[in-house]
Order: sequence, then C-alpha cells, then structure tokens
Amino acid sequence: MNGDTLYSIGELARRTGLTVKTIRFYSDRGIVSPTDRSPAGYRLFSIDAVARLDLVRTLRELGLDLPTIRKVVDRELSLPEVAAAHAEALTVQIRVLRLRRAVLTAVAERGSTPEETERMHQLARLSEDERSRLTGDFIDAVFGGLDAAPTFAGVMRSMTPELPRNPKTEQVQAWVELAEMSLDPGFRAVVRRMAEDQAAEHARSGVTVPRREITAALRDQAGPAVTAGIDPASPQANPIVAQFTAHYAHLLGRPDDVELRRRLATRLERANEPRWRRYLQLLAVVNGWPAPESLAPVFDWSVQALRARTRR
Repeated sequence: MNGDTLYSIGELARRTGLTVKTIRFYSDRGIVSPTDRSPAGYRLFSIDAVARLDLVRTLRELGLDLPTIRKVVDRELSLPEVAAAHAEALTVQIRVLRLRRAVLTAVAERGSTPEETERMHQLARLSEDERSRLTGDFIDAVFGGLDAAPTFAGVMRSMTPELPRNPKTEQVQAWVELAEMSLDPGFRAVVRRMAEDQAAEHARSGVTVPRREITAALRDQAGPAVTAGIDPASPQANPIVAQFTAHYAHLLGRPDDVELRRRLATRLERANEPRWRRYLQLLAVVNGWPAPESLAPVFDWSVQALRARTRR
C-alpha cells in the first residue's frame, strides 16, 4: 500500500465499513481530520485514517463518548486508563440494571401496588452504607440491651445480611423482601421476644444456651418420629419427648418438669413463626449460604407432643 495515497470519504467508507455520513460526522468533529482537499474541495484522507476510524468504531461499540474517544486517538489519554474507567462505569450500570430487573421481577410476581413498587425501588437503590444502617437499626431493635450475653455476638453476626458487590437478581429480590420485613414493627417484636426468651434463660441458668444444640436435639430425636408418623400425643412418643426435654433441662440447669416443658413449647412456637423462617431463607439467599433446613414439621410435632403432656 502506498503511504502517500489519499482517499476520498467514499473510499474510506468502503475500506472501513462505516457510512459516508458517519465518516463526515467524525471529520466535522475533528476526530478524523483530512490530510488535503481535492481540486473540487472534497476531503482527502491518508491511510492512517483507516486505522484511526477502526479504533473509533471499536471504542464507540464499547460505549465511549466522542469527547473521550477524541482524547484517546489524539493520545491525550492512554487507552488502558480509559478502558479501566469505562469498565468501572459499566460495572455500576450493570449493578443498576440488576437492581431494576429484580424490582420489576418482584412486582410482576407479587402483583405489587404502585406504593409497594415505589418502596421496593427505594430499598433496592440503597447504598452500601444505607443498607448497613438499616440492618444495624434492625439488630439494635432486636438485641438492644440484651447483647451483653456472650451467646448474642454470634447470633447477631449470623442474622446480618451482606449483599455482595455484584449481586445476582435473586439476591437483590431477597434483600428487598428482607429489608421490608426488618422494617415491620410486628416482625421486630416477634424476633425481640425470641431474643428476650434466650436472654432470660441465660440469666436464670447462668450458662450460655446454644439454640443450635436444642435444635439439633429436636432434629435427631423428634425428626425420626415425624418421618415414622408417630402420633405426638400417643404413649409411643413418651420416650422421645423425655429425651429432648431432658436435653433442654440439662442445657438450662433446671429440672425436667411441667414448667420447663411449657417454656420449651412456647419457645418452639415462636421459633417456628413463618416470618422468622422466611427471614432465615432470605438471609441465606442474600449471603450466598446454603438454604437452611426446614424444621417446621419437627417443631410442630414437638409442640403438639409437649402441649399434650402439659395440659391441666
């Protein structure tokens, strides 16, 4: 190719695949300047214009604006710096689009009212700091004044949702629903009662009461009874109930009596509250944890078994 050869706009269009109108536009903006003019006044370009136009087309397809492109092709800005900045901008745009998609999907699935839609939209748009404050308010409302107990430090951490920097759509949807729940005074009261129960047991016994150990005992001892279809009020259930109530009594350092069994039944009823189970499910989605095991049938069976044995 002869480096001294000059090309008309039409010839450039054939070589680059761009339209004559587009090349003329870039030329008018000073992005690709003509090297000379023909006797008739038409713009003529050197072979360098082909490479320049190829770069311009690539950068436009990547979404860069014309002022930035001009600085790149004029070497006022380095392409790596521009690429890094633009990649970060695209990351933000993708995050925003995911949020919008999540809200719209939730609206479609839930049949939300305009007011609910606006609320979901506002929750989805919260910054990381705003999300942290919302979560902190919820944790404070639930554990305020109770968090001195050693067992609550781990519980509070386990109840804290942390939306990742680049969340999936289902994580955003879960966060919005979880945020709505955490703002609900009724739900806060439910979780607060559960925390108070645990704090009161800790104060009475003087030992830490690990909920997971109680739950594990119920799963291991009452779970098989649920699977086997044993009637919770039947004599066949007696040794099973005795096992997990003895375990609970040991954890509390109290006798296995009617009062303890009533307290355990109340605790299980509160722990089996549907909104609380839903919170744990959403929390797992937001944090990318495995889905929590559903112990609702075990709790239901255990409560029925306890109530059947503590009626006056």
